[in-house]
Amino acid sequence: MERTTLRRRALVAGTATVAVGALALAGLTGVASADPAATAAPPVSADSLSPGMLAALERDLGLDEDAARSRIANEYRAAAVAAGLEKSLGASYAGARVSGAKATLTVATTDASEAARITEAGARAEVVGHSLDRLEGVKKSLDKAALDKAPKNVPVWYVDVAANRVVVNAASPAAGQAFLKAAGVDSGLVTVARSAEQPRALADIRGGDAYYMNGSGRCSVGFSVTRGTQNGFATAGHCGRVGTTTNGVNQQAQGTFQGSTFPGRDIAWVATNANWTPRPLVNGYGRGDVTVAGSTASVVGASVCRSGSTTGWHCGTIQQLNTSVTYPEGTISGVTRTSVCAEPGDSGGSYISGSQAQGVTSGGSGNCSSGGTTYFQPINPLLQAYGLTLVTSGGGTPTDPPTTPPTDSPGGTWAVGTAYAAGATVTYGGATYRCLQAHTAQPGWTPADVPALWQRV
Repeated sequence: MERTTLRRRALVAGTATVAVGALALAGLTGVASADPAATAAPPVSADSLSPGMLAALERDLGLDEDAARSRIANEYRAAAVAAGLEKSLGASYAGARVSGAKATLTVATTDASEAARITEAGARAEVVGHSLDRLEGVKKSLDKAALDKAPKNVPVWYVDVAANRVVVNAASPAAGQAFLKAAGVDSGLVTVARSAEQPRALADIRGGDAYYMNGSGRCSVGFSVTRGTQNGFATAGHCGRVGTTTNGVNQQAQGTFQGSTFPGRDIAWVATNANWTPRPLVNGYGRGDVTVAGSTASVVGASVCRSGSTTGWHCGTIQQLNTSVTYPEGTISGVTRTSVCAEPGDSGGSYISGSQAQGVTSGGSGNCSSGGTTYFQPINPLLQAYGLTLVTSGGGTPTDPPTTPPTDSPGGTWAVGTAYAAGATVTYGGATYRCLQAHTAQPGWTPADVPALWQRV
């Protein structure tokens, strides 16, 4: 049998004992471990299980309430006993596991003479060939090789204490063996298992969370949306153009801008990949997530709160609707003016009144230290422009069929790309407009939508 002196868990001499006889199944009042300086564990009781956990155990493990409480109590006890034995067995410790409906504890060792100690502690003893230290050393070598170069077609590897082996799951034996060779590990301690696993990072789309554009720059998610079977989120147009890629708050690949208008409007939406699940939630930044139930627009004077990845959660009131504001990049029309503060990086984030989505952060002035004024792009016109459905706690209500964002003329002489001098007149949508400022027409700068540039006559 293998003996090793590397066991980092050997905190005390191997002659120490574990006292567990006083442990009660219904709740532990403390554990006397091999470490004489150890303090008693705080009382833990299976009676404290939440109704939600009991219901989930019944649903997923087929346990009734009594069986669930008994199993959890046994698992509490097993964890305490295993921790004590891990210390006292030291270099010979080879792992622990529970099995069966009653969570029976098995503790493995490489030293047959330690079996009696394990049995005395109330666990089933198992004598194996490899210590946990040795197996974890193999896995550490695999981890290091993977950091240097991610293995191809090898999704998972781990220490299997029941098998007393390191297991490498791979799409093929050849892929697994190539990984072992690259890591330089002893293949005699490893089992290569064929696996079709394709693990991926999973995350929620949640209003107010950060996302990153093309690997640089940061904005905030507005609201979860869908378009048919495609998931995504609404955000500000100035955060990215069509084709801009995004990474999520976890820095994992997230999606691509499918529509974006800025200036004129400040609207956009990002289609996300299958790793991201849209939720009807807004990040409350320490105040709990806020559930989105709909998108009924609030009136002037109503309270409104904003969630953003730079400054978190802030509230104020709606000051004016249908406002036009000129940024260095151009004029934005149809936004709502508020007394809520914001700072760079909050752009695109959620504005919500109660449970009703209001819009996405566009811009403003000031900051959240001295106060400021901000503008948000109302959510309902954004949804309608791209044919999106807001994800709500009630399942969401589809918007009208997609309409082209306000970039094209519905008829008249006004045209994108034309240079207009102050005083020039055009027709648009059956009306005549006079140019107020010299400019070159851009998508979204339609005469009806940009009163800072055009006056109806």
